[in-house]
Amino acid sequence: MKKLLLSGMALALTISSLTAQQTQGKVNYTRTVKLQMSFAGMPGGLEQQLPSSRTDKYELVFGNNQSLWKQGEQEPEEDQSFGEGGMQIRMVVAGSNDVLYCNFDKSRRVEKREMFDKTFIVDDTITKLKWKMTGESKTILNHNCIKAEAVRISKRMTMNMDNGKMERKEINDTAKIVAWFAMDIPVSAGPSEFQGQLPGLILELDVRNGDQVYLASSITETTDLALIKEPSGKKKYTQEEFKIERDKMLEEMNRNNGGGNRRVIRMN
Repeated sequence: MKKLLLSGMALALTISSLTAQQTQGKVNYTRTVKLQMSFAGMPGGLEQQLPSSRTDKYELVFGNNQSLWKQGEQEPEEDQSFGEGGMQIRMVVAGSNDVLYCNFDKSRRVEKREMFDKTFIVDDTITKLKWKMTGESKTILNHNCIKAEAVRISKRMTMNMDNGKMERKEINDTAKIVAWFAMDIPVSAGPSEFQGQLPGLILELDVRNGDQVYLASSITETTDLALIKEPSGKKKYTQEEFKIERDKMLEEMNRNNGGGNRRVIRMN
């Protein structure tokens, strides 16, 4: 009888431990991006005036096997304008009102993207990477995290300033992704598009050896689940349809700026 009683107590403790795992909350992240720009044919010293990196704040709300990712409240900053000899570059961070909603049960993602004065609702499925567990672990915000690695094969846009003209080019990109996810938060959420990837919440993520680094700065155990809403609009676009519309708008912007000495670089 004593053995049965002890076994029952052990089972109860195990169940209690499992049910105590966090399944909802809010995470604040910082994203640091390396800035690599080329200005062939431009006044000397311009590249030296530009910052080598930029840090922005983001927040993730998760619960009910869903998540909502958006930009957080930023610190006030001065207008980032650089230039000499009549040439000026102004840096603007685009997408401050963008929202990414994910439903993990349905493997679905819906994104609200704002470009200039137009809003796009992009409906797509969650694409999962092939992750490999490394066996390494570390503590982030008092949570035991496991390291996982993957390779993402995609396309990315490069921009070069050549004799006053902004040139955009899409190139093939193979990027190593390193993620650290919390074992005690069994929610398949994480920063930016890295949703529905791992069996735990991603608290740190590195894209392409430091080109982009996301790091959780704080986390709460509860949140207002009503905040997790799918963005809506009159028309929904596929990823390919959105890409076509985006390229048209950027080409038009490039043409409109063609006659002046002031350039605006939009960072997504």
